[in-house]
Amino acid sequence: MAVTTFFSLCLLIITAALQVAGQTTPVAEAPAPAADDCNGIFLQYVFTSGSKIKPTLKARQPYKFQSILSITNNGLDELKLWRVFVGFQHDEILVSASNAVLDDGESFPALVGNGTVFAGFPAADLKTAVETAGDTTQTTAQIKIVGTQFGVGSPNVPMPSNISLENDGFICPKPSMQGKSVMQVCCIKDEKFKTNLTLGEKFSPRQDGDLTIMYDILRTYDSNYWAQVTIANHNPLGRLDNWKLSWDWMKDEFIWEMKGAYPSVVDTSECVFGPQAKFYQNLDFSTGLNCQRRPTLIDLPLEKTNDTKLGMIPFCCRNGTILPPAMDPSKSVSAFQMNVFKMPPDLNRSSFTPPQNWKIEGRLNPDYKCGPPVRVSPTQVPDPSGLLPATSVFASWQVVCNITQPKGASPRCCVSFSAFYNESIIPCPTCACGCPSNTARTCSMKAPALLLPSQALLVPFDNRTKMSLAWADINHLPVSNPLPCGDNCGVSINWHLFTDYRGGWSARITIFNWEDAAFADWFTAVELDKAAAGFDAVYSFNGTMLDGVNNTIFMQGLPGLNYIVAEADGANPEKDPRVPGKQQSVISFTKKNIPNINIAAGDGFPTKLYFNGEECSLPKVLPTSSSSRISSFTITTSILAAVVVFMLVRQ
Repeated sequence: MAVTTFFSLCLLIITAALQVAGQTTPVAEAPAPAADDCNGIFLQYVFTSGSKIKPTLKARQPYKFQSILSITNNGLDELKLWRVFVGFQHDEILVSASNAVLDDGESFPALVGNGTVFAGFPAADLKTAVETAGDTTQTTAQIKIVGTQFGVGSPNVPMPSNISLENDGFICPKPSMQGKSVMQVCCIKDEKFKTNLTLGEKFSPRQDGDLTIMYDILRTYDSNYWAQVTIANHNPLGRLDNWKLSWDWMKDEFIWEMKGAYPSVVDTSECVFGPQAKFYQNLDFSTGLNCQRRPTLIDLPLEKTNDTKLGMIPFCCRNGTILPPAMDPSKSVSAFQMNVFKMPPDLNRSSFTPPQNWKIEGRLNPDYKCGPPVRVSPTQVPDPSGLLPATSVFASWQVVCNITQPKGASPRCCVSFSAFYNESIIPCPTCACGCPSNTARTCSMKAPALLLPSQALLVPFDNRTKMSLAWADINHLPVSNPLPCGDNCGVSINWHLFTDYRGGWSARITIFNWEDAAFADWFTAVELDKAAAGFDAVYSFNGTMLDGVNNTIFMQGLPGLNYIVAEADGANPEKDPRVPGKQQSVISFTKKNIPNINIAAGDGFPTKLYFNGEECSLPKVLPTSSSSRISSFTITTSILAAVVVFMLVRQ
């Protein structure tokens, strides 16, 4: 008895030592009996091991961690397109995850310190035990996670703050802990939730989104297939210019040929030195297009539309421009086709694996977050002649992308405010579009931007210093030391309160392009919470109230004038500053049936302003006035001040 007790004690001591020695923490535990008590969706997160990795630091020491996330369907209904949130909270970097992809389309390695959502791949659905006779390979998904976390070493365990099922129609209580390394929760169906899904449907219904991308299989062969990718914009303020589309191939596929678009990099060297060349020994890879695991695809220019080799695809070849449907429905879609070669074991006509981790971006456009591709009913392709019925493609997947604002991201355009009753311009905020990490001269990222004379809006920020300092001196305005940094925006917009009278008011909007490239088919949208109802007319643009978007006026260039040129050299480049591209118009409003409207107090200034779909940074203050009318003395003072500023700048 004593010997048995002695060996038991030794075993306990050795086990405890193994858990704390050498910064390695194997703490995997068997699933708790709670799984058997769950008649819904059982989620479990198990931390299995961790170890210290280089470099050795006093603060934010990095550690490798390994975990297993399990999702088990214990209910009576199949779980379609499962999605699970894991509340990582230790600045984790995910390096790999088996049997899943990240729902936001990010590729590994991925920063997930604020939590992330996993989506099933390649198996996106979990069947029930009833329909599979308890086959756990069909009812359970197990994701093996490997990553890096910071600051949590042994004996502590870097557990997430929460795990929950993200699918609609489920209620997940607060998860429970089993020891220090196992977190689990049972999510049950919300009986009050009404779904539009029909049980037993072979395909998932198509979803709405700001932007949808269809991946359709048009023609299929044993070793390759032709796919069409169709990008459609559905957001009234969404837009893409010079779009770039990227994704991850999951099974060593490669692009052989394309029509309507092209890879940004033409390179097949990864095939030549990879498994593709070993299998396709008779294939001349010098004639292929791209073998990157994550290719980036771009649209073709307009002149390639009718090119028999590269074009001739409906909705192709627009230089990457996708407009809002309200501007031109025919230009709100972009499409291209590509020939994709497959690798073993998928060498049959019915085996397709769509690419994952989709991402699309444009120039000075909104940021989009794309979900994983979802199998939907085959797309119907109309007969070109219109005489025959539509035909179905072989298979279709839908990717839904929505406009998002990434944490820490800066806008790419900004707004300045001015008014007839105040001679100073309230400029774009300091670092409105971010501040450069290295500046040629010291500047303050926090000091408010200096008020400006009106003529300063016409010159680049680097040429405004003398004007702004002279203006501050004349008007006895405070000046920070060091001076504030610039706004660093490629596009700035001035909103000027032009007039204000008993029956109405007017504003003038001026768009400045400081970039090296022009904007074709541009648009701007102005949200006025209270005053938009009195919108009357725009005189130099096309303007209308936007359907489906509250209190928003949509403006675009008139036919033939829908082009904002790029920034250009002045008349004398050696002496004169560069000149921005510019478009300007006056907008009139009525006050009829809008009680208690106060234009100068804020009702006449935008609450949001968009340029080409990007929401611009607004000033935090408004022009001030002691009265709604400007006196002749103020006018005289303004003229004299402008003359003095001009003389100082000339000196």
